[in-house]
Amino acid sequence: MPEPTRPNSAGRHDAPETSAPQSDNGFTRAADPAPEGWQGSVWVTGQVCSRDQRRGRYTRESAAHPGKMLPSIARYAIATYSRIGEWVLDPMAGIGTTVVEAMHLGRRGIGVEYEPRWAELAAGNLRHAAAQGATGSGQVFTGDSRRLPMLVPAQARGRVSLVITSPPYGSSTHGHVRTPGPRRGRVRKLHHLYGADTGNLAYQDHDELAAGFTQILTGCAAVLRPGGHVVVTARPYRRHGELVDIPGMVAAAGQNAGLRLHERCVALIAGVRGGRLVTRASFFQLKNLRAAIAAGDPQWLVQHEDVLVFQAPGSSGRASAPPPGRLGPGGASGGAA
Repeated sequence: MPEPTRPNSAGRHDAPETSAPQSDNGFTRAADPAPEGWQGSVWVTGQVCSRDQRRGRYTRESAAHPGKMLPSIARYAIATYSRIGEWVLDPMAGIGTTVVEAMHLGRRGIGVEYEPRWAELAAGNLRHAAAQGATGSGQVFTGDSRRLPMLVPAQARGRVSLVITSPPYGSSTHGHVRTPGPRRGRVRKLHHLYGADTGNLAYQDHDELAAGFTQILTGCAAVLRPGGHVVVTARPYRRHGELVDIPGMVAAAGQNAGLRLHERCVALIAGVRGGRLVTRASFFQLKNLRAAIAAGDPQWLVQHEDVLVFQAPGSSGRASAPPPGRLGPGGASGGAA
């Protein structure tokens, strides 16, 4: 993917920091074409499906995680809100997507993961990135990010330029589907659970999730450099037919953690072909949608992630992203619907 450029102090765009993706074993690595220049508040990050973005770049075992971040979203945020050689942190690292993409973009990535199983998979992905020639470095630690400052290496505290993460969705994750056929039983759901540890925030109720995520963002604020950014991707989901406002929870958590809401953007999961959206809905999303429509409750497929960008107090004196509402080439003003 041609990495996005960012405005310098004169308002112009610098040259992209990286070249087009290379290929591994005949597969394009994490390719996802995007318009050159600033994309505004709509990130065109869904042009290649998630499976093809990860193929050859992540281990096969990584598919077992139920809530993986789209690599192109992490990559776009890293190229936009950090520079080569800076620290990039994910306090809920999962299989290490943020850290892997940071390594490939020449940053110093740090990941913290609560579940040892996923931390081990993340470590494997970091080794794979290094073997592929990633110019940055990466580390992953196992621990509870509600105590984040204790887990981040001392040399990075107060120097982290960018945090990228996403809250867990618990039982709302859809996982993978296996259709064995009419003679082999019912449709089966696979890879839809985070792990067996009930202390995981993924298994808490909404109020506990909000409190825990506020603790995590408070820890992020403590390790950020002055003026550093926190990028959180989230989307609403339905529980028993009712819409749960996860992006709203994230906005409140960030502000309660002492961060300023800097931008609110949309990262597309759908592809764009001939001016039309190509949905990438799961089997269960389509099944639930059709059932709701049949019951007289019209619903819509969510085909984007809300991206909430927070900023730490203080200023590094560096050029930052455009303020909310500013238009860029191919972009649109405003936040997520």
